[in-house]
Amino acid sequence: MISLTRVSKQYGRQLLFVDASFQMNPGERIGLVGPNGSGKTTLFRLITGEETPEEGEISVPKKTTVGYFRQDIEEMAGRPVIDVVIAGSGRLGVLHHELEQLQQAMADPGQADDLDRILERFGVVQEEYEHLGGYALESQAREVLHGLGFEDRTIDGDVGALSGGWKMRVAMARVLLARPDVLLMDEPTNHLDIESIVWLEAFLTSLPGTLLMTSHDRDFMNRVVSRVVEIDDGEIVSYSGTYDFYERERALREANREAAFQRQQAKLAKEQRFIERFAAHAAKAAQVQSRVKALEKIEKIELPKKRPVVHFDFRQPPRSGDDVVTIDGVGKRYGDRVIYDGFSLSIQRGERWCVMGRNGAGKTTLLRLIAGAMAPDTGDVRLGASLRMGYFAQQSLQLLEADRTVWEQIQADFPRESVGALRNLLGAFQFSGDEVDKKVRSLSGGERSRLVLARMLLEPPNFLVLDEPTNHLDLATKAMLIEALRDFEGTMIFVSHDRAFLRGLSNRVLELGGESGTSPTPVVYPGSYVEYVQRTGREAPGVHA
Repeated sequence: MISLTRVSKQYGRQLLFVDASFQMNPGERIGLVGPNGSGKTTLFRLITGEETPEEGEISVPKKTTVGYFRQDIEEMAGRPVIDVVIAGSGRLGVLHHELEQLQQAMADPGQADDLDRILERFGVVQEEYEHLGGYALESQAREVLHGLGFEDRTIDGDVGALSGGWKMRVAMARVLLARPDVLLMDEPTNHLDIESIVWLEAFLTSLPGTLLMTSHDRDFMNRVVSRVVEIDDGEIVSYSGTYDFYERERALREANREAAFQRQQAKLAKEQRFIERFAAHAAKAAQVQSRVKALEKIEKIELPKKRPVVHFDFRQPPRSGDDVVTIDGVGKRYGDRVIYDGFSLSIQRGERWCVMGRNGAGKTTLLRLIAGAMAPDTGDVRLGASLRMGYFAQQSLQLLEADRTVWEQIQADFPRESVGALRNLLGAFQFSGDEVDKKVRSLSGGERSRLVLARMLLEPPNFLVLDEPTNHLDLATKAMLIEALRDFEGTMIFVSHDRAFLRGLSNRVLELGGESGTSPTPVVYPGSYVEYVQRTGREAPGVHA
């Protein structure tokens, strides 16, 4: 369907693709992986025609429709969410918009003299719209928006009133509703909660078209893709299978290549010793020349390129008292909306609570109440003795000094730490080489999250309150963070949409919204997230596994 043949592409001195070839076949669901800056977004832009290669050919059949969900979104305001979504659904969206304009024109007294022409055009447009299934379009749009977490009042409201994260969901709904032949998705799970991620998994696996996507969500990749394509130092390498299969197969290929490299090196060394030993012997001259020529023709095996993984031994926090947090009869509401009504909970030392709940159930509100960033309307939140809290939220990113470099920021935070310890810490969070000289203001959301977490965990508090700590983190950093926090001897309460994070760290589950997902009474499950899924048969409130 779509093919790249011997493509080369570079930015300045940075080579992204060198004589790279790649083909997407009809109906394939492909996961695109590679380190930051390897060229994943560039590959999307090459396919859409936004960029062109220096060499090689990109073939996209003329009648193939391509939809592209990206992280940068256009400005949206002044129209209902439902209209914005429908407007992006290809030909049907154009017809839908024209029908609306024609209906307004028919009701406009100022255009009464032109009514016959308007009616004639309305009939033509309506016939095509109906033929293409347009009258089912609004219900389909609402279904997609509900799946992505929207309520009806929001769907019919002004898109301009939404936050950036919700506008990203609107942009995604537009692309999904269009059902293109080829769907390109750049990190679709970044701004979604678990409920929406699980819905999106089912939606994407039901699509008949071709999918190419990047994602930092291991579970999502495993459930959606059937092939993984890796961009590795200019090459495009394909693996048939899930993300877990890709990791195993890549490790096996690396091991085989290392073994082949060692065998070849031993053979080359043996041949070189023969040449050096008999170079001056006239009787061996023919053999020496023959071996020299043979060595020149041998295609040298290169060692596989290892991605640096820095392990950091995080220090253990001081011991807190046994009673970490006591929530007693707390009430909280926003206007007429009741979030908590007489809510009580006790958090003990060593417990790791994951907080589940649909949008608006009060997950972030609970963490803010515990962190002291918000006061309850009624009741008390009491913190225990000898407690040192670390609170991570998206607002934490604003505490960084924009004009400092990464290195200046970490040195200012820990002036007594050795250079080696600080470089190790930054390396564990994927800051190495020239990256430590980046200004904070130029960091991406994911890079800022990594820096804030690094600052928090060098001298870890004994109570961690984490609101979506894995947002924008790549798979390698998530794995490192899970491994580090698995050995953490303090207490935790966290919200996360990453199921690997939930499985790896929780030993208690608090489900807000109750068993029905709508009740104001929270439900406590005295076990891990794995046990919660087994017991309830769902991965999140209202979503069945």
